[in-house]
Amino acid sequence: MRKFIVLIILSVFTAVETEAQGILKRIKDRAVETVKNKVEDKVQEKVSDEVDDVLEGDKDTKKKGKKAKNNEDEQRETNSSPRKAEGSAVKNDFVQGTEIIFFDDLANEQMGEFPSKWDLLENNAEVAKMNGKNAIKFEHGSDTKITPLVENGRKNYLPEVFTLEFDYFITAEEGHDSHYRLLLMANGDNWDGTSNIQFNKDDLRYSVSKPNSSDLVDGSAPLEGNHELNDWNHFALSFNKRALKVYINGVRVMNIPNATQPQWFTIETEFWEDHIDYITNIRLAKGGVELYGRNAQDMSAVERAIAETGMFVTNNILFETGKATLKAESMEEIQKVADYMKKNPNVRFEVQGHTDNQGSDAVNDPLSQQRAEAVVKALEGLGVDGFNLRAVGKGSKEPVADNSTDEGRAKNRRVVFVKK
Repeated sequence: MRKFIVLIILSVFTAVETEAQGILKRIKDRAVETVKNKVEDKVQEKVSDEVDDVLEGDKDTKKKGKKAKNNEDEQRETNSSPRKAEGSAVKNDFVQGTEIIFFDDLANEQMGEFPSKWDLLENNAEVAKMNGKNAIKFEHGSDTKITPLVENGRKNYLPEVFTLEFDYFITAEEGHDSHYRLLLMANGDNWDGTSNIQFNKDDLRYSVSKPNSSDLVDGSAPLEGNHELNDWNHFALSFNKRALKVYINGVRVMNIPNATQPQWFTIETEFWEDHIDYITNIRLAKGGVELYGRNAQDMSAVERAIAETGMFVTNNILFETGKATLKAESMEEIQKVADYMKKNPNVRFEVQGHTDNQGSDAVNDPLSQQRAEAVVKALEGLGVDGFNLRAVGKGSKEPVADNSTDEGRAKNRRVVFVKK
């Protein structure tokens, strides 16, 4: 009996062990299968990720390539825009006259009154503020005509070499486009010999009188894309004995080699439209660009000034009002300094920025420093070694003219290159 019981117990244990082994085997097989499936899933996931990365990378590359091409196309279009022609020696050869005859920034004028430095010839104008600037506002719907009050006579003050500049506002509202006209009067009040230049946001048209002749040179130039709409723009004119040139925002748009010598000028609006017209920063000065370029062997203006005084002083480097942003027409003068420095690579300059006394030292001192630094940066952009340049802001502390007059303040706003 005892043996029988032992046999039964052994049989049970054997059966249990056998079943346990079967269970363990099934668990082991299932675990192996699970691990295998997990591994396969991970491998497949990794492969998929790698494929996705490759595909995405290819897309990114294509996108980047397309974006780069678009950027290149945009840059090419931008570079071809007339507004970006800053520094161009071909179409931006304007040089300011240095002896100021007349200047008016309307700084001390009373709003709503007629501007005190002008004479009214037709209709009406008044002082107003537009986009942060005091300006002369021409009455709408009228042929308003004004001329500057110049000390040596209203009808015979233009020298044989002069420059005339002013800022003008271009309005681009439906039915209210700005439209300006400049008349260069040659014979007193007589229209004989008068040259007519008129322009708006789209184009410039002219009818220029030829000397000792009744003939006129007529023409036009497109201005679309050369204007900042609903903002201030810059007009510049140079006359040298007989050569007449006009620049809009630093780009030359008119070049007449043989024009009648004018004696005085008027600025006016066209009468047949309801225009919105403003001008400011009017600057008339004696001197300007050479009629034709100097002989290459001649000494440049920079070389002559450095040889005679050890410094080069210029009022031809211009900035936006109250800012350190260089105007396009400044690049011609900066190019002259760059040419001199590259020709004389061991010369070092202290680049001084000077302001007038309008505003406090707290404003003028850092502004003059920033302007000097902007000139240094422009020179470096033209290939000058920055090691030879040091920017110094002088503020209004070293005036060279009377700050109580507009003309004097214009002379005090200057850049000086001092040889070290």
